[in-house]
Amino acid sequence: MLIKRPKGTQDIIPGTIEKWHYLEEQIHKVCREYGYQEIRTPVFEATELFQRGVGETTDIVNKEMYTFLDKGQRSITLRPEGTASVCRAYVENKLYAQTLPAKLYYLGPMFRYENTQAGRYRQFHQFGIEVLGADDPLVDVEVINLLWDFLQRLGLRGLQVHINSVGCPQCRAVHGEKLLAFLMDKKDKLCPDCLSRLTRNPMRILDCKNKDCQALITNAPTTLDTLCPSCRQHWEKVQHYLKLVNIDFMINPKLVRGLDYYQKTAFEVMAEGIGAQSAICGGGRYDGLVEEIGGPPTPGIGFAAGLERILAVMQNQKIEIEDRNKAGVMVAILGDKARQEGFRLAGQLRQKGIITLMDLMGRGLKGQLKYADRVGARYVLILGEEELAKGIIIVRDMKIGDQQEIALANTVEFIEKQINSSEFEI
Repeated sequence: MLIKRPKGTQDIIPGTIEKWHYLEEQIHKVCREYGYQEIRTPVFEATELFQRGVGETTDIVNKEMYTFLDKGQRSITLRPEGTASVCRAYVENKLYAQTLPAKLYYLGPMFRYENTQAGRYRQFHQFGIEVLGADDPLVDVEVINLLWDFLQRLGLRGLQVHINSVGCPQCRAVHGEKLLAFLMDKKDKLCPDCLSRLTRNPMRILDCKNKDCQALITNAPTTLDTLCPSCRQHWEKVQHYLKLVNIDFMINPKLVRGLDYYQKTAFEVMAEGIGAQSAICGGGRYDGLVEEIGGPPTPGIGFAAGLERILAVMQNQKIEIEDRNKAGVMVAILGDKARQEGFRLAGQLRQKGIITLMDLMGRGLKGQLKYADRVGARYVLILGEEELAKGIIIVRDMKIGDQQEIALANTVEFIEKQINSSEFEI
């Protein structure tokens, strides 16, 4: 019986992986330019980290985590998101003792057991950044600006930033009381999940995707109605700086995000064409998270972007990515002696950074030329026993269809010159 990949996962195969490489290159580039350093954390952590960090009332912790007991009877969870792990690493490695703020970024797989749909997987990949140690509203805008800059470089169109302020614990408590009072006479109409949230964490109801619940909260009190003076000032400065950098944003008072650690600024970037869930990136401020998991009081802000969802938008918008892994050269060989010389020649070309292929299947010349055409090689170097005896090699240009003989000893120099010329194109 054929063993298939688990539901909600994918194989990223040649022909597709090049798009991922391009995306990853752009991530590393933009993060370096903004002064962020990469961090890599384990793909599994102690379950308690996510229970305390993400929040026990969230869908992620209640329904979506891959959790198991290891052989030491320790509860382990495959990471469902990256922020809690980065904050744990920040505390455990005492990064707070270094120059602040810590500006970090990560890239890797996450795991959630959720219903699979367009752009949604159970193993998925996120790019995220975290800034720890700075509470200036300007930092919030730098984070949003980096995300906006990254998406613009990819050529994505029709994007919009949605922002909100969910306040600090003090003004959120006031909002929670008002929201609870608003919902009490409507509780019979809430979905089962929201009914359980009503007394535990009523703000989670604002994040419910159930259409009936969404209709009930149309006129519900918003977090913007109950901001304390400090949060209000922070909120107004964030809007001011966003306007300064010309980022198109929309205030969305119902935006609360699906994680309990958010405070003050919360934001998402929306896009069309990827199914029911239209957010491709989201983040916000989490000033109490580091302290919650055992570290010193530390302000923090960040975002996470789903790579599968970004690629889905790029495909929907027909944004093409050039395949830069096409072979520049194919060495076609005929005969045992020519095979040895061709192998040596291919090695020399590779040392010059030129993508070079050889026939490994014992094809004839016609078959090797067909193979070169299929893999997109620009030049085919034809070397047989006769050419070897004369000290020459035939160079065929597959793009324009002509060929010429050159001295075998000059092959590397000739190909290097052709590929480095302004007219070269695979």
